[in-house]
Amino acid sequence: MGAGKLIDEALEALRDFEVGKDQLNERSAMTLLALLQLKDGDSWDQATNSMLGTRAIMDWIRDQFGVDYKPNTRETIRRFTLHQFVMAGIVEENADRPDRPINSPKWNYRVTDAALEVLRNRGRSTFEFELERFLLKHPSYASLSEERRHMPKTPVALPSGTALELSPSGQSVLIKAMIEEMLPRFAPGCKIAYIDDTDHKHGVIDAELMDELGISLKAREKAPDVIAWDAQRSWLFLMEAASTHGPVDVTRKAELHELFADQWDMVVLVSCFPSRKIMQKYLALLAWETEAWCADTPDHMMHFNGSRFMGPYGE
Repeated sequence: MGAGKLIDEALEALRDFEVGKDQLNERSAMTLLALLQLKDGDSWDQATNSMLGTRAIMDWIRDQFGVDYKPNTRETIRRFTLHQFVMAGIVEENADRPDRPINSPKWNYRVTDAALEVLRNRGRSTFEFELERFLLKHPSYASLSEERRHMPKTPVALPSGTALELSPSGQSVLIKAMIEEMLPRFAPGCKIAYIDDTDHKHGVIDAELMDELGISLKAREKAPDVIAWDAQRSWLFLMEAASTHGPVDVTRKAELHELFADQWDMVVLVSCFPSRKIMQKYLALLAWETEAWCADTPDHMMHFNGSRFMGPYGE
């Protein structure tokens, strides 16, 4: 079996599992094959479900299929392929240690035993039966997405008075609080330049303002959840909604520094949490010279800097 044919069959397998249309691509197909440890010449009954991190997945794709993804593609694979596989029950996270800390370098993925059984039966008379049994027990991502599209949206009022509708759950609830509760208290009169919604439907909110500030988000997956501009003080708020992951730790601060190098002397970095209880899990990770805000205590801001209160630090 040639590599091209194997990738085509993996795409067909993803269609069988009824993944979302955004996962019907070669990146997702090769990710599945890496997790199954299948290469040119292998048959589906040889599939295994080893535990692999995203780096190991990318290495397999490079070595077996000749596609050498750039390092920042790791986040794309995680957010737009593996996340959806997990939701559909095709893949599980940290089978060896489900309570592994989210920042652990040992974070890994593997195909579930149930999905592996289906995939090993590809090409056999038992395949349709195994697939039907799987889908009865595991709602497909396509069906989950369809249900989400019909759910009521989360209305958000921007500081300008404009109304915006975000996805109904997940990060959007926290993003709504950031815009309607945090910014009016700590950056009154600011303008929203950018919002990254849970379903990634919203990108640039104010393209003219982004151009004016000289911000170009080519690597979209690295963008902060909210970008706000306080013209009165010339402060640029880069805000992360950290309800399940994504506070401004040392690594994230370095990424943002690279992305906003031209604006760094204006930047204020804020990690936003739904509650102090959730924030406590991340306190040791938060980078110095950043801020932390909790939606359950909206009148207060924590300053991880030492020399003064909130404001840009520049270089």
